[in-house]
Amino acid sequence: MNAVTDAADAVVTKDRPTHFDALVIGAGIAGIYMLHKLRDEAGLSVRAFDKAGGVGGTWYWNRYPGAAADVDSIVYRYSFDKEMLREWQWKTRYATQPEILAYLEAVVDRHDLRKDIQFDTAITSLAYDEASNLWTARTDGGAEFTARYVVSALGPLSSANLPDIEGRDSFAGPIVHTGSWPADLDIAGKRVGVVGTGSTGTQFICAAAKTAGHLTVFQRSAQYVVPSGDGPLSDEYLAEVREKYDEIWEQVFNSRVGCGFKESETPAMSVSEAERERVFEEAWQAGNGFRFMFGTFADLAFDPAANEAAASFIRTKIAQIVQDPETARTLMPSDFYAKRPICNSGYYETYNRDNVTLVSTKENPIARITPTGVVTEDGTAHELDVLVFATGFDAMEGGYRHIDIRGRGGVELGEHWGDAPSSYLGMAMNGFPNLFMVFGPNSVFCNLPPGLETQVEWIAEAVGAAERRGIATVEATAAAEEGWTTLCREMAEHSLFAQTESWIFGTNIPGRKRRTLFYFGGIGAYRQRLREIVAADYEGFTLDGRPSLASA
Repeated sequence: MNAVTDAADAVVTKDRPTHFDALVIGAGIAGIYMLHKLRDEAGLSVRAFDKAGGVGGTWYWNRYPGAAADVDSIVYRYSFDKEMLREWQWKTRYATQPEILAYLEAVVDRHDLRKDIQFDTAITSLAYDEASNLWTARTDGGAEFTARYVVSALGPLSSANLPDIEGRDSFAGPIVHTGSWPADLDIAGKRVGVVGTGSTGTQFICAAAKTAGHLTVFQRSAQYVVPSGDGPLSDEYLAEVREKYDEIWEQVFNSRVGCGFKESETPAMSVSEAERERVFEEAWQAGNGFRFMFGTFADLAFDPAANEAAASFIRTKIAQIVQDPETARTLMPSDFYAKRPICNSGYYETYNRDNVTLVSTKENPIARITPTGVVTEDGTAHELDVLVFATGFDAMEGGYRHIDIRGRGGVELGEHWGDAPSSYLGMAMNGFPNLFMVFGPNSVFCNLPPGLETQVEWIAEAVGAAERRGIATVEATAAAEEGWTTLCREMAEHSLFAQTESWIFGTNIPGRKRRTLFYFGGIGAYRQRLREIVAADYEGFTLDGRPSLASA
């Protein structure tokens, strides 16, 4: 510690401290683990904040019918607590929202983290003071806290996107976003309209159709959806998983998408058409969107011919499953199979139900919302009791743009980013010393829990190195931030993902230009790069204004 730290430690009220070594913003998967690493392993004083009334982040807010992970539950969890890996039992292949929330609450209680989390508290501003090397955080209640380090764990999908449609506020019934589902909202027997058919929308559609009196789906973009293959996990299977967890995590952390299956190295066009069909059918029967996209062939996201083979296979399935030819046509995607992979149990079958109506808003746009429902441009009035927006989020950057963040010289983060966000490694930015992001813009595209763990552990290691060396500031260089952002953009442009419209590139927000939001090199390559940066004396960072940390 140094004189600055000692002076800052004196900033207290009579009954509770307002200065800490570190502040963590968010108490979801990332924030929980960050608090644990900084407090229990780095030995720092830490306060975490969350605007929610409890832990869980995404899994606290997303309580809509059908909410669940769509990555195998055995790897949709933390890897760091070895005892809990053996003790905690998942019931099904995909963990539901209540199960995931219960799991995160159990982790918090197990490690006694709740006492250092301040709930129902949103951070509205962060300001860096160069004289003291301290950050000041202001809450929505007007309280101020100071710290040497700030880690934002805001979540990549936390800032809801609500379309601005004429008459939206006039609707007389409940109007909700899936990302903030009211606990007392029951849709059973009601006329429900849902706008959006992405990952969340398709989950909601499958669940809501079973209980709603009538469900009207307003589809902007037809989706490639494969079966989930969900079902109960046998005791024998779980016992085998517990014995093999070291092997499982090694594969996850050295893979591309970190979803717990072996990714294909075979180009699709290197085998016969019959063999491609066999592989696709086998994957279709096994289930899982990521497995279908990355486990069948190595180049579905890069080679147009390979991609079309997969897309054609799924379109054929749609035609076979959906009984009404016009509905099947409306559900047929025509663009590349290159959005975030989606899987569900019985998505296309849902449209065979008598109580489900599909409306293509590309062919028949929503004209306005009225007190009694939605009117489309052809003049049809769709009478509704409940209107649901499954319209996604302002991904990766949205949460940051809702906080007034000012770094060196009072430069505001939005000014620093300009039209598109940038970062070094998805974790740091030039001009914002000691401010780290967990899964900020241009983080690795992968299964979130291992991706979040990777960054949390790297940030904790960097902070620990600075503490041991008595270093006051850790800051990404401008060249490193620019270089990483350029690398991410160039990687993305070589994939077919860049040739589709989706939230992965921010194009779900009206009027926003395309931007790169992910590193597409895979979690294995990303972790290797992080190790290389540490081995090269924290290449791309300055400490106290000097290039890279001194060796321990």
